[in-house]
Amino acid sequence: MRKYLLTFALAFTGLTAYAQSGYEKIMAEKISKIETSKSPEDFQALANDFQRIADKEKDKWQPSYYTALAYIQKGRAQMQGGNNQALEETADQAQKFVDAAESLQQDNSEIHLLQKMIYSLKMMVNPMERFRTFGSKAAEELQKAEQLDPSNPRVTLIRAEDTFYTPEQFGGSKTKGMELFKAALEKFNTFKPKTALDPTWGKSEAQYFLNSAEK
Repeated sequence: MRKYLLTFALAFTGLTAYAQSGYEKIMAEKISKIETSKSPEDFQALANDFQRIADKEKDKWQPSYYTALAYIQKGRAQMQGGNNQALEETADQAQKFVDAAESLQQDNSEIHLLQKMIYSLKMMVNPMERFRTFGSKAAEELQKAEQLDPSNPRVTLIRAEDTFYTPEQFGGSKTKGMELFKAALEKFNTFKPKTALDPTWGKSEAQYFLNSAEK
């Protein structure tokens, strides 16, 4: 009897390990598309893929995190295309999954950074009217993200973007922005994620800005 129980236990352990490795393989494949996707349609498809994983893996925060990130990147692509009126709906979709991720992972710098990015999208629907509300909320979330993990290179990256694109009369500076991009890249070069599925995105963006400055 003990032999059969041991055999069953070993088989169950093997199935669990296989399922886990399958989950990690699928997640890694989808995560690799975060920085290669370009259009709103690409990011929507990626968000759909991550959402299906999140629906199955309800005890893991990363699938919801990446679903939210895909929606945020969709919003940034919409903004680049001049479709700012679509940002409200896209930001609201991202918010659902940031909330889901935070319910599983409290006080996480990466999640607070996504919350900052959502508020920024909402602000860009009408910057003049929303700067004092969503702009202030975005700044608060960025500060929280930085306090929770000062070594997080994505926090420095997003701060660099804000500084670079904000007009000087409102406190921005292209020179200071480039300094922050350089600081972000230095952090990326030493950053080590806690797990294989934790966020690593952003290094290529920092490098892009620095390469552009050298031309």
